[in-house]
Amino acid sequence: MMTKRDRNATAGLWRTAALGLVLALALGGCANSRMTTGSVNRSQGKPVAEMSAGELARAADQLGKSYTRNPADKTLGLRYAEVLQMGGRTDQSLAVMRKLAIEHPADRQVLAAYGKALAAAGQLEPALDAVRRAQTPEYPDWKLVSAEAAILDQLGRSADARALYRRALDMKPDEPSVLSNLGMSYVLEGDLRSAETYMRSAAGKPGADSRVRQNLALVVGLQGRFEEAEALARQELSPEQAEANVAYLRSMLAQQNAWSDLKRDESKDTN
Repeated sequence: MMTKRDRNATAGLWRTAALGLVLALALGGCANSRMTTGSVNRSQGKPVAEMSAGELARAADQLGKSYTRNPADKTLGLRYAEVLQMGGRTDQSLAVMRKLAIEHPADRQVLAAYGKALAAAGQLEPALDAVRRAQTPEYPDWKLVSAEAAILDQLGRSADARALYRRALDMKPDEPSVLSNLGMSYVLEGDLRSAETYMRSAAGKPGADSRVRQNLALVVGLQGRFEEAEALARQELSPEQAEANVAYLRSMLAQQNAWSDLKRDESKDTN
């Protein structure tokens, strides 16, 4: 029977694999020419998730100059923090959001973004508080319900998290981002079959974006079905990036196997 310590260690491995691959997809997957053309001004209007690494750097530089002149501007600050976050500059993004939260202490949008920035920086309890403060019980926002669930998942409170995901789905039926997050909840626990069920459902829904489909490729690859995972990834990425992501998965699974071997050796030593 798996002990709590074993479950925590296993969940940590799945979390490392999942978050590491998603980061690789977000940055490396933008290398095709369709997404690397255009001026800084044009890229400023592009969804941040679709920016290449070069566009993120240029946008951060331009937004940073504007932000320095007017740090209290809510729209500018939110955009700047989002670009910094996607570019991997987590601490700087959090600093921007902390200042915005001071300037706009009752703004739901700011509090929600602040909570997500705190969670990305690993400050989970303060993140949970910020997201909950952003919510209004009389008119709840399904996005905030899902965000709260994701933080609870990272805190190891999977039962509470899944109850909230299902509440969010009651509010927004068949929402692919929530279904995908629910699937990721099972990934973090190591239940990959359940995770794949939710991921496939999410990927098949209208409005599913590239990240949802990449999560499906992730969970398929984590089960060792590398050819299928690469085929799914190729629908979103260049062949080279899809191959690189599968190679990353292979290395993560090799680390998991090494951990399992170590645990078996420890058990032998104690017998």
